[in-house]
Amino acid sequence: MEAGQTFLLIVIFLLAVFVLVALAKSVRIVPQARAGIVERLGRYQRTLSPGLAIVVPFIDRVLPLIDLREQVVSFPPQPVITQDNLVVSIDTVIYYQVNDPKAATYEIANYIQGIEQLAVTTLRNVIGGMDLERTLTSREEINSALRGVLDEATGKWGIRVNRVELKAIDPPPSIQDSMEKQMRADRDKRAAILNAEGVRQSQILTAEGQKQSAILSAEGDKTSQILRAEADKQAQILRADGEAKAIGAVFNAIHKGRPDQKLLSYQYLQMLPEIAKGDANKVWIVPSEIGAALEGLGTAVGKFGNALPGVPGSGGSAEDYDDNGEGEEQRLDQIPGAGVAEDVSDAAANAAAEGEAAVSAAQSEVREALRAAEAASQGRSTPAPENSGDPGAGPGADTGPGGAPEPPPPPQPPRE
Repeated sequence: MEAGQTFLLIVIFLLAVFVLVALAKSVRIVPQARAGIVERLGRYQRTLSPGLAIVVPFIDRVLPLIDLREQVVSFPPQPVITQDNLVVSIDTVIYYQVNDPKAATYEIANYIQGIEQLAVTTLRNVIGGMDLERTLTSREEINSALRGVLDEATGKWGIRVNRVELKAIDPPPSIQDSMEKQMRADRDKRAAILNAEGVRQSQILTAEGQKQSAILSAEGDKTSQILRAEADKQAQILRADGEAKAIGAVFNAIHKGRPDQKLLSYQYLQMLPEIAKGDANKVWIVPSEIGAALEGLGTAVGKFGNALPGVPGSGGSAEDYDDNGEGEEQRLDQIPGAGVAEDVSDAAANAAAEGEAAVSAAQSEVREALRAAEAASQGRSTPAPENSGDPGAGPGADTGPGGAPEPPPPPQPPRE
């Protein structure tokens, strides 16, 4: 009896375990973005969607879940020969996504390996029609060509290729050195060209600046010379006008003084010592006119003395003087008009001195004015005022430079 109960308990335990195992196999939970393929007795039954799913235990078999998310696969570098017979190593990265789990399961045994081999063969076909330069600069073109071919080939596998990227394109080391040298030479060439362009632009700008500076400097010099010439012109005009007025004033002063031949002779004798002055004058030649001037001056003094009453030689008697000259002062005091003669002599001396000073100053001013007028006007002469209004100068009076009357020539001594 006890043995039967033990056997019954063992059978019940086994049934419980079987039921639990059956329940575990019949209940399947599929995560999100996953898909499961159910086979019943080795044949495709259905595709499990995410969530809780019930299958028949020991009859239905659930294959490994398939990830429906986009996945990235990086393939090792592949040697590829370009059109110009250069071997380059290319790394590719493929972004793909499973759209049909059934096709990805039953249409190809290993879709990852199929995608890799298809990418390698397509890459060799695309790169084989390009040279190295185009290969290095046509990444987008290569990516588009690979994506088109892979997407078309993997469409029946239930896989969609979203993007194909070339991660690296590595030419041989010798080609890399040549490319670096070429790139360095090209960059040096561009640097030299840019430097030459910069120097050219700098020289052009410098030349333009110097040109503008020279033009402005020339304009400034022109304007300054014009203004300076205008100022010199006005100064010369004003100076000539002032000198003309000075010459006219000197001319009028000389004519108002009414110099006669006696005064001019006296002035002539007074100028002779001035001629002899100076450290450079070693020899002084007495002019021949000195005798005539002295004779004329003596005649004038003799005439003035004869005009006085009571003076010997002027009509007085000789008895008024004794042999010893006694009583000469008394007789001079008794001569009528002796005081008037002294006053006339003093007035003549003062007039001669004043006339001498006036004529000397006038002659100096006339010489300086004539010299300055000739230098300022460069040969232009100032017209002399007419003598019609001067009562002291007759119509036939001789005038010197600037209107000043020239002194008459001294009288020549009588020839024997």
